[in-house]
Amino acid sequence: MTTDPTTPGPHPGSASPPGDTDARSLGRVTIATVVAAASGYAVLLLAARHLGAVGYGVFAVFWAAYGLVTGAQNGQLQETTRAVRTAASEGLARSRPLLVNTAIGLGLAALVVATSPLWSRRVFTEDRGLSVLLLAVGVASFAVYAHLCGALSGRLNWSTFAVLLSVDALIRMAGAGIAVAVGWGTTAFLAVTVIGSASWGVVLTVSASARRAIGVAGDVPPRRLTVNTLTAMAAAAASAVLVMGFPVLINLTTDLRGGPDVDDAATIGALILAVTLTRAPLLVPLNSFQGLLISRFVDRRDRRLAALGAPLGVVAAVGGVGVLGAWLVGPWLLRSVFGADFDLDGVVVAMLTLGATCLALLTVTGAAAIAAGAHRWYATGWWVSTLVAVAMLLLPLDVETRTCVALVVGPLIGLGVHLVGVLRA
Repeated sequence: MTTDPTTPGPHPGSASPPGDTDARSLGRVTIATVVAAASGYAVLLLAARHLGAVGYGVFAVFWAAYGLVTGAQNGQLQETTRAVRTAASEGLARSRPLLVNTAIGLGLAALVVATSPLWSRRVFTEDRGLSVLLLAVGVASFAVYAHLCGALSGRLNWSTFAVLLSVDALIRMAGAGIAVAVGWGTTAFLAVTVIGSASWGVVLTVSASARRAIGVAGDVPPRRLTVNTLTAMAAAAASAVLVMGFPVLINLTTDLRGGPDVDDAATIGALILAVTLTRAPLLVPLNSFQGLLISRFVDRRDRRLAALGAPLGVVAAVGGVGVLGAWLVGPWLLRSVFGADFDLDGVVVAMLTLGATCLALLTVTGAAAIAAGAHRWYATGWWVSTLVAVAMLLLPLDVETRTCVALVVGPLIGLGVHLVGVLRA
């Protein structure tokens, strides 16, 4: 059962959640977001240049599979943020989200291992056993990471939150640098994908505020918190399929169409890289500020459309500039920075950027739906987007065209579903 959207916000006389909401603290989150984006680009650059287009395709599919599962775990962050913020503002202490989130993470890791015979052969073409093991360990660790992110967001402790984001990104970038320096291959980059999730251990060691936040209370009993968290995860899973899992969808739908030849494999590798690169400038900041967005929409439940206007306008403006830049210089940047194997037409790169903008707009409306308590509309919007995108990927078109169509049409339809949910909530 989801949060009741009619629940009033903090009263003037109620205890306020501890936090640091000044411009300096929020600026730290912005800097951490830049660090995370730059580190992500660095890892992709190192992997692409070190592994080549085909090797990069193997690495990127594992990266996407890990992002697909941990993307669903963002539901843990979302519900923890809501539960902790409400508990702090209303003076409630009815559960320990850490226990719930840890149990869910271990259960999810076990599920990954138990079901791997059903899907691993189609998804992972190399190092299959190691890939499954790394995926299971990574999602178990990410459950604690997501909990700590949500706890810090619910307490409005943005300074420590920024540290957590930065450490996560820098650990992964350092691992990629070592892999290249030593001359390790694709297997090392699979491990690099998951090591960042251990950042919560580093931050807990050095930060007293993180240690105070890790065991913070939630506003509802454990059973209700578990149901809320699993509901949020089911909704977040849909967004993860379309956002981080899209390279997996490309591989699966290509396989259903008979499998790629060598030239198509290189094209798919270039497409996967371009999809990832065009999304990062918008989706990385949005993911970093997810807790802040949810808090903003919760605090403005009586002015939902007005609260949506500014974030949607910023995303659309930035996306429009990105589409133009991608058309003009995108192909040259791909070839110059990542190598001659990564060759795509300017129109394709521009359309991929437009698709990234549509996904970013869908992410904003999804946060508004969660804040409004419209979790079913949130899930429906993302799942409709995903199903439409999959249908587009199965069209009898070349891989570039069907990828671009899927990334634009699917999110736009889902966005409409979210807006209806926000208005009806």
